[in-house]
Amino acid sequence: MDDEQEQPPEHGPLAGFTVGVTAARRADELGALLERRGAAVLHAPALRIVPLADDSELLAATKDLIGRVPDIAVATTAIGFRGWVEAADGWGLGEDLLARLRGVRILARGPKVKGAIRAAGLTEEWSPASESMAEVLDRLLEEGVDGLRIAVQLHGEPLPGFVESLRAAGAEVVGVPVYRWLPPEDLGPVDRLVDATVARALDAVTFTSAPAAASLLARAGERGLLDDLLAALGHDVLSACVGPVTALPLQARGIDTVQPERFRLGPLVQLLCRELPTRARALPVAGHRIEIRGHAVVVDGALKPVPPAGMSLLRALSRRPGWVVPRAELLRALPGAGRDEHAVETAMARLRAALGAPKLIQTVVKRGYRLALDPAADTKYGDG
Repeated sequence: MDDEQEQPPEHGPLAGFTVGVTAARRADELGALLERRGAAVLHAPALRIVPLADDSELLAATKDLIGRVPDIAVATTAIGFRGWVEAADGWGLGEDLLARLRGVRILARGPKVKGAIRAAGLTEEWSPASESMAEVLDRLLEEGVDGLRIAVQLHGEPLPGFVESLRAAGAEVVGVPVYRWLPPEDLGPVDRLVDATVARALDAVTFTSAPAAASLLARAGERGLLDDLLAALGHDVLSACVGPVTALPLQARGIDTVQPERFRLGPLVQLLCRELPTRARALPVAGHRIEIRGHAVVVDGALKPVPPAGMSLLRALSRRPGWVVPRAELLRALPGAGRDEHAVETAMARLRAALGAPKLIQTVVKRGYRLALDPAADTKYGDG
């Protein structure tokens, strides 16, 4: 037994968990990272991006900046800056745009943006180590912007107070809307994600842009499910955001979020690998250690997939480990169950078979069922 315990688990750190992905861009990459670590993924793009070349607002801003060159340009995202240059090329304005920007002080939010700026043959003047727009704003305000014309590459996400603060300090700010977010054409996947979250069928939902978070909340509101969604995200379903700006629409609704220190997809997935296992209920039962995850149970380190009805029963039993739970209460816990308590017996038989250790759950004749909590743990969990 000791040799088996020393072996690393064959399953990934996210095995047994289901994670929702709201991203429209790089969703495949994020989904692959999650699945590689064992997660089941429910993808529902909460937004779609207006193609750059079709965006009349970007064309108008580009012509404006070519005609009246700014003193400072602030670049916020690599994909946005590259897309701006590519769109300008498509309109026959690429060379003129780059020629004007060569004489402009360019501030870049982070290393990826710096790479895009240099790939275009330009050079940034400065970039914050924190990748924070707040630090960019602080630098501009400390230097003074009164009377300056500043181009700010917008990227579909709110920049709280950024543009307003510059204007209040006397700057003329020209927003460059590099791409715009719109609701998805097919709302079916988003509705399924909302329903799964409300039903607690998800363990976490990931957000990689503030508009995606706002869009999901708005869609839930349209369906009359906003309060239910907020309740789920507030207590049972983890909200994992790629960064603090992305988290703003959720935090404004009182939802606690988790964010990685580096605002990237890889660190976001690593964060989930740490957070979700710690949220799983672990109990010593009948000489075994069980860990109750979203759609599976880890028994002595071995992953055991469990049907949804079985997971519902197990969660009901685990809320009072060691205590007898009546059949009527277990029946109410079953999804879509009627009034026939035979449904409990059927689901329980399948649960025991899935766990592979029948003695984990004891039948108490004429009363119900109980998790066979180890005696040494009775005092710890007896008040459950």
